[in-house]
Order: sequence, then C-alpha cells, then structure tokens
Amino acid sequence: MYHRFEENKYPSTNIKINDFKEHIELIKKDNIKFVNPSNFENELNNNKKERKILITIDDGYQSFYDNAWPILKKDKIPFILFVSTREVGKKGYMSWENIREIEQYDFVEIGNHSHTHDYLVDFDEKGIQNDLATSIKIFKEELGKNSIFFSYPFGEYSVNLKDIVISLGFKYAFGQHSGVADYTKNLFEMPRFPINEKYGEINRFKTILKTLPFPYKSIQPEERYIDDANNPPKVNIQFYDNLINLKNINCFSNEEDKWRNSKIRFNGVNNLNINLEGKFITERGRINCSLRETNGFYRWLGIQFVVKEK
Repeated sequence: MYHRFEENKYPSTNIKINDFKEHIELIKKDNIKFVNPSNFENELNNNKKERKILITIDDGYQSFYDNAWPILKKDKIPFILFVSTREVGKKGYMSWENIREIEQYDFVEIGNHSHTHDYLVDFDEKGIQNDLATSIKIFKEELGKNSIFFSYPFGEYSVNLKDIVISLGFKYAFGQHSGVADYTKNLFEMPRFPINEKYGEINRFKTILKTLPFPYKSIQPEERYIDDANNPPKVNIQFYDNLINLKNINCFSNEEDKWRNSKIRFNGVNNLNINLEGKFITERGRINCSLRETNGFYRWLGIQFVVKEK
C-alpha cells in the first residue's frame, strides 16, 4: 500500500520515486506475478503456491498521477487506486478527469475509499451509511459504476462498519494491518503492507518479498474497535493443522506504547492465546506474529485494534 510519491515533506506517507522504481524491479527479478484486480478472486483461490503481488495506492494524490502512473502505465503493471470522493479535485489531489483517464486501462481499478476519509469507526450507523452512500453515488455519476473494492480510511474497521460495507455490495475490503493475503483471510479484513520512506527502505522491502501467508481459521475477538471495557483484548488465534513448527512462532505487540515480545501460550496444538501485559494506549494497538520457514522465508500475520477515544 502506497500513498504519496516524491512528496518528501510527508515521510510517513511518502515513497521516494527511485525507491518505488527499485521495488518494481525487485518484484520482477523475483518473478513475482502482478495481480490484476479484475482477476483478484481467481488469483486468491487458485495456484496458491504461486507468489503474487497486488499493488494498491490510497487517497489519489496528484503525486501518484505525476510520478508513479507513468511508470506503471509504461509496463502495464496492474493496481487499485482508492479514492475518497470528497477530496477529488482539491489541491494536491487528482481530478476526476485524471481518474477517468487512467480508469480506461484494463489493468487499473478505481476503488472506493469512502466520501470524507474520516474516522468512520467513530460514526454511528446512520453516519457511516450516509458517508458510503454519498461515495457510491458519486462513483456512479463520475465513472458509471461503483467498485467492488473498498479501503477503510486509516485501515480502521469495526464489526458495525464491516457489516455496512458488506450490505452495500462491496466484495472486498482492505485494512492497513500488515500481512499476506490468502484464501483463508476474511474478504473484508484483507491485510496490506504499508510502504513509506521508513518501511519502504530497500532492505526492508526485500524482506517483505520473503513473506508467506499465515493461514488461520479465526481470530478472536472479531471486534477490533475497543474501549476501556475490553482493553486489553483477550486475543486468540485458531490456526490450521498442517503448519510446520508452529511452536516456534514469535509475536510482538505495542501495549502501553512499548513494543515487546508478547506472552503467548498454546491451548491445544493449534490454538494460540496472546496475553497482553497492559492496555493499548495509542490510537491503534498492533500485534504482529511471525514464523521462520526454510530458505529465508517467513510467515507473517498482523492484527490491528482501534482504541475508542474517551
């Protein structure tokens, strides 16, 4: 997941264009397949051992159109561009004319990123529905259709928000919790690796290219929007039976705003409890679990919680 390109005033959401070019070359060098969004369902469910990448770009900044689009267009590299309809045409953002220009290519998908790009998890049900209904209406007016792909603003979702996204006809929704998408993932909790100047540094990007899916049956609690009553959450992951060396898993978490090794305990062979030592006190609580495999590869699973403001 990318945002800005060569906007060096914003390092937390920016990627330097030379690094982006090298990312593309590294993907090609490793013979990793670029996934066309129009074939996403098939790619998710078939040829499961084939290494694949779906590039996504959030927000529709003008710097994407100016700096990254020519690179992707030249090599016909597929991607999803998620746009928030309220921002289109404002200073620093692409116009509908720009968006319609790139949307005509068969390797491009324009995804829905809400209308306001506000903290939708804090909205009541009516507020969420109004926001998304507005974005869908504008999509149909400007592009002739809405997308089946949705990206949660800030990667934040709750059970309520997720249910509304489902009810409005979307087929997939993406967060910002790191991890590898595969057929076992909830289609409305799809992970992505956020890339910026720090986390897009070339050696780290090479590491990301060595990650594998971490298949699981379920993660509890399903509700990722937490308050004082359920903070810290009691986290349980139910894995599948055929994972080798699962006992070697390592998890890290940022409760009390301090990254640390999580205290983990198996309840049975494939049932993992993560016992957090304190509350999540920042806006987002994160847990990342990894498991080393052979040949330098490792499995990766990220979980993100959103802490409700008091």
